[in-house]
Amino acid sequence: MRIDPDSRTLGGFSTFLTFVALNLLYIVLCLPIVTIGAATSALYEVTIRYSDDESGRPLKDFFPAFRTNFGRATVLMLCLLAPAALLGFSSVFWFAHPALFAGVAGVVAVIGAVYLFAAFLYAMAQVAYFRNTVGQTLKNALLLPAAEPVRTLGVLIIPVTAVAMMILFPPAAILVGTIGFSVGAYATAFLFRNVFTRHLA
Repeated sequence: MRIDPDSRTLGGFSTFLTFVALNLLYIVLCLPIVTIGAATSALYEVTIRYSDDESGRPLKDFFPAFRTNFGRATVLMLCLLAPAALLGFSSVFWFAHPALFAGVAGVVAVIGAVYLFAAFLYAMAQVAYFRNTVGQTLKNALLLPAAEPVRTLGVLIIPVTAVAMMILFPPAAILVGTIGFSVGAYATAFLFRNVFTRHLA
């Protein structure tokens, strides 16, 4: 029996394995915490490029993108993701109190955390797509969620769904751990490209 290396089935299986490897690589590089920004921007860079007529080599291009984006992505992560995490933790504190004002404060904290998380994702995609300064990227990232609420919802649905699945159905963590991040980044790549074409091109 002869195996055709150009067959659609073999090509699809090869792409699947590439996304699995990319997902595992992303998880490993996020473990030091401080590298989450650089790893996320690198993941977006290779998946955005791949979403454009399947160009680029996701695995081979990941580490060069990680090194190139490290500085800007880390600064932006500290500016956006760190405050989002603090707001998220503070919402737990407020919701623990029965007073009405505490509940209102908790809701405001959640809204702020979600908005900053969306801004963080936009910032990482911009680092992947453009070579702007940190200041310009931060400004754009803070404005885009409000300018594109529908597409922002689409960008947020994937990570929110992944977390909800793992909470409600713990075995889903296997799916998230194998292809969740890489396939999710690939799906949102089309949204990011659309947003950037409309506002930043």
